[in-house]
Amino acid sequence: MILPGESQQPKLIQRLNWVFNPLQLMEKSAKIHGDFFTLKLAPKNPLVFISNPQAIQEIFTTPGEYFDAGSANQIIKPFVGENSLLLIDGETHRRQRKLLTPPFHGERMKTYANIITNTTQEVISKWEIDKPFSVRDAMQEISLRVILQAVFGICEGERFHKLKKLLCSILELSNSPLRSTLTFFTILQVDLGIWSPWGQFLRTREEIYQLLYEEIQERKENPDSSRNDILSLMMSARDENGEAMTDVELRDELMTLLFAGHETTASTLTWAFYWIHHLPNVREKLLRELNQLDENSDPNEIYLLPYLTAICQETLRIYPIAMITFPRMVKTPTTIMGHEFLPGTLLAPCIYLTHHRPDLYPEPNKFKAERFLENQYSQYEYLPFGGGNRRCIGMAFAMFEMKLVLATVMSQMDLKLLDHISVKPVRRGITLAPSPGKWLVPTGIRNKVKDE
Repeated sequence: MILPGESQQPKLIQRLNWVFNPLQLMEKSAKIHGDFFTLKLAPKNPLVFISNPQAIQEIFTTPGEYFDAGSANQIIKPFVGENSLLLIDGETHRRQRKLLTPPFHGERMKTYANIITNTTQEVISKWEIDKPFSVRDAMQEISLRVILQAVFGICEGERFHKLKKLLCSILELSNSPLRSTLTFFTILQVDLGIWSPWGQFLRTREEIYQLLYEEIQERKENPDSSRNDILSLMMSARDENGEAMTDVELRDELMTLLFAGHETTASTLTWAFYWIHHLPNVREKLLRELNQLDENSDPNEIYLLPYLTAICQETLRIYPIAMITFPRMVKTPTTIMGHEFLPGTLLAPCIYLTHHRPDLYPEPNKFKAERFLENQYSQYEYLPFGGGNRRCIGMAFAMFEMKLVLATVMSQMDLKLLDHISVKPVRRGITLAPSPGKWLVPTGIRNKVKDE
């Protein structure tokens, strides 16, 4: 089989570039080969990057039996477990997704509003005027506390604080491109004791597992029908056969929510604060829009604000946290836009390159929130949360949280960007994140003035 745009670089060089220079690797490959190109990033299977919206539509709408998406993503198995929604396929995936969907949609979203705004206010109350702070750390503090409280319904106590500390610890193991090599090179995943990176990871993960099992067991021994947190809803959910999730399934889905549910949101919020303060006209337009709200505005009013929404959309476009969707492994010979793919080939709709197509997004390297007020993009042209039957289940929750956090902070604090510190996209685990640093400084508490 002849694969489209196959790179001739040695496999090791390709993988190192994917870890340390992913954007340059994708951009250079696309410039040479176009909408389809092939890299050897997995141990065995070739990975085809695809950035043509028509091709992406064909992939997302192809019947599920043609692809395996779960088995193609074993790279994240150590973090989320083999029963995670991200790693299962077929009927098992359909069943689990159906059980997990209710907590993230409809009226349930309103119950999270107070958690988000109260947590944000608590975190920003500790910021000191004229003292630069790490936006990333602050946003991770907010998003981690929000997801822990939404999932478990607790915001204090020994178990809560232990989980918070352990999750932060395990995430720090992949907080830079160098540390991310542990994720991409399985040869490095060797337990050499507590002082080795992988040994430390395994021991921390086991501590988290024990805390999750303790929480599940406690819920079983002391059932409380009045609880409406996500774990309670997951434990009470039943499939068509009346079966509940097993403890191991619950554990792995909890790990998935805790990792995917806050790390990605923290990165997106950090980028949003950067763009808002890097471009003064963006900040001014946003403040004018927020000033139209009164103090008792319903969270849904905030959620529907058009310019705030456009800022979130453009933030997710220009540097999407996930650079590619979860790859699909071809099971049955498949043709996508005239290209024939045999079983074992991995197909990866490329979010970053699709979002940087000049024919869709003129001046794609510029932050222009207005493009989302002026145009409607299809789910195959704009796909920060993936698509098809693997679209992120927490998409609505993430957007809701981002908007409420941004609105809360911008309505209450005046902030200024430090010009001497540059903020660049860097790899963080399997995601793309802003470079670290203390580049934002509070200059005062805002007094709301109409039409500032």
